[in-house]
Amino acid sequence: MAAEPKTERPPVKDWMSVVLFDGKGDARRLTDAEELGPHEAPAKGFVLITGNARSPEFRAWLDGELGEADAEQLYAATPRARCIVLDDKALVLLALAGATDTDEHRRQFMALWIEAKRVIVVSEIKVLDLLNIEKWQRSHHAPLSAADLVARLGLRSADRIEPMIERLGDHLDRIEESILTLSVTDSRKKLGSVRHNIIGVRRLIWPQRDVLDTLEIEDLSFLTPRDRIRLREASARLERLGVELQALSERAVLVHEQILDTRAEQMNKIMLLLTAVTVILLPLTVITGVLGMNLAGIPYADSPYSFWIVCAGLVAVGGVIYGLMRKLKWL
Repeated sequence: MAAEPKTERPPVKDWMSVVLFDGKGDARRLTDAEELGPHEAPAKGFVLITGNARSPEFRAWLDGELGEADAEQLYAATPRARCIVLDDKALVLLALAGATDTDEHRRQFMALWIEAKRVIVVSEIKVLDLLNIEKWQRSHHAPLSAADLVARLGLRSADRIEPMIERLGDHLDRIEESILTLSVTDSRKKLGSVRHNIIGVRRLIWPQRDVLDTLEIEDLSFLTPRDRIRLREASARLERLGVELQALSERAVLVHEQILDTRAEQMNKIMLLLTAVTVILLPLTVITGVLGMNLAGIPYADSPYSFWIVCAGLVAVGGVIYGLMRKLKWL
């Protein structure tokens, strides 16, 4: 009987990564062989475990490690930032902006299971690249606690949002400069896109700040005063970005009003021009209408010069009316 072909298990690094933090500023990423074993946190540190929610192997590991009920909350998280405390553990969901200009308005979600000695992150984002673990290893400035890691994730979120706010401000600058040169329709379309993006970024910032505020005030035994300060700092930075975004939103309203004023001014100029033309042509129309009657007795009807005399008179009358309107500053 032929032996059944063995199903090769994908390398651990493809669906799970483990990093040990010693609580003193150093971090060490485990090898594939070490990741298969138990993950013991250092005495004063903690362990970070990251994995892809789409991986069946990682889901199976979560079910066995946390139980199906708690694991379900991680890889079936709702698409909104939130913080839920369960006993002495916390479930945190963060939403990050895209890393590039093409996907910057696409949200990327990250679910975190936070314990005293362990943080489990479930996301399609490459979390270790986002956190830049290698830089921490070189500088010996890695997070000292699980809450410190969450605060730094909040700061990474702010790092992605800040350039977006700067670009939105630049777009508003260009719209203001081009209102007089572009058509009103083009300016309104561009402004509508900017206002839509402002709303999208606002939905990233404020829920994120609320998550950090909630985690900071929760009565979790492993949160130290330093951890709460770090969480407060990350929340404060997001709040500052939110204030900048609010200022941009108010500025966009002013730009919209400026566009409306410009459009109204253009319409007023058009109506003034049409009115002037009507005022000038009205008496000329009356004169030509009278001379065009098919009745006997019209003076100089048989003269060969009558047409040119009438045309010269019409031009003279039109010129007088135009000069009068200029003198009265109607034009």
